Amino acid sequence: MSNRRKFIKQSVLSTAGLSIGNEVFSAPFSQKVLWSNNKIRVGFIGLGNRGSQLLNWFMQNDDVEIAAFCDVYEPYISRDRSLVSKKYLEMGKVPKMNESLSSNVKRYKDYRELLAQKDIDAVCISTPDHWHALQTIHSFEAGKHVYVEKPLTITIREGREMINAQKKYGKVCAVGLNRRGSPIYQELVQKVQEGVIGKVTTARAQRTSNMFPNGIGILKPAAPPKDFDWNMWLGPRDFRPYQYNMAPYFFRWWKEYSSQMGNWGVHYMDVIRWMMGESAPMAITANGGKYAVQDDRNIPDTMEVLFEMPSKAIIKFSIHEANGGGGIMGGEVELNGSKGNLIASQEGYEITPSRSGQFQYWDNLVAPSDKKLYGHGSNDSTFNLIRNFLDCIKTGQEPLCTLEEGHRSTCFAHLANISLELSQRIEWDPIQEKITNNEKANDFLHYEYRAPWKL
Repeated sequence: MSNRRKFIKQSVLSTAGLSIGNEVFSAPFSQKVLWSNNKIRVGFIGLGNRGSQLLNWFMQNDDVEIAAFCDVYEPYISRDRSLVSKKYLEMGKVPKMNESLSSNVKRYKDYRELLAQKDIDAVCISTPDHWHALQTIHSFEAGKHVYVEKPLTITIREGREMINAQKKYGKVCAVGLNRRGSPIYQELVQKVQEGVIGKVTTARAQRTSNMFPNGIGILKPAAPPKDFDWNMWLGPRDFRPYQYNMAPYFFRWWKEYSSQMGNWGVHYMDVIRWMMGESAPMAITANGGKYAVQDDRNIPDTMEVLFEMPSKAIIKFSIHEANGGGGIMGGEVELNGSKGNLIASQEGYEITPSRSGQFQYWDNLVAPSDKKLYGHGSNDSTFNLIRNFLDCIKTGQEPLCTLEEGHRSTCFAHLANISLELSQRIEWDPIQEKITNNEKANDFLHYEYRAPWKL
């Protein structure tokens, strides 16, 4: 293992039967002995852009054996880029697929067949958001440990059902909110909660990607490539004609399958609430719309969200996909306290003292400080999270980002999208997981799955 990987691992360790219907499996769910040579045999469900990145990170661990692949697109299963649709290659975000793999890797188009493979210890799920809940729950039922990508779900109810299933089957589950694996943020959690910048009253983060004027384009429905299973891709969602700017990658701009609040907002809300010691907002206000980008998306190109927190603080998240302004210089998140300000990213942080305001005459209340991790960043944080997941399979300990934590952070995104949909400030009860000031708003906590899929 390289010195770089040793550093990463030490950073983490120092921080604490198949059926067509819905009764999918009856396999035993405890597997105390790893299947071969004390290696963890991993199956991969979803091998597009992010799934391929995760595959490469898993392969960097000597105690991992790649057991199986599953995807709805044949070239992603065969790992043959020469077979990929020319249209997909033109539109971008096609993985390189140049891994060196054993000929023993089994390949499936239906994830239930992969889960029925008894010699698989764990699965990595990197499918579109609307698939995460079913595939995670079915994996638990099949006796598999799970690493599932963020955002955890497409609805709030799905998250709670996933947690209930994990409790029933007792498997390890890690959520891919990779900043949980960052040594920088692990250090800052303690510092912020010890009061290094005083009482935090505001925090903010932003997603900036100016997609003006054409965004994801305007396309008509078309037949998918013959080796792309569109019906299976849709899964529990209502059937609709295929469009090239929906799948395999562009689902992020369609609210039925994802959102940019879920794609990026979940990352930043997770790390901010983690540092602040918060679990859930008490009220949410979202404003925005499709203001300038002319494309087929049905989510905003501009969005501003305020989360009111029980600790008497406000977290702001901004989505700027129609301009390039308003970013955080020198970092990705900013926390403002009564004594000082913190700007941080996975590469480092800077703490600066606050200036005295009107009628105040004090000197600096906090000493300026900073820290940088040169050559380390988001890639290392994700590797940390995966390494920790593998270790937890062996030890039975909880991973750095548990299913409960992933669910809590994903709720921020869903609540923001619900507030925007209703054009209303909503109030949230995180214990009952219910919107309290608009009963009709609770209809957005879940949707009716398309048959034969059931939650």
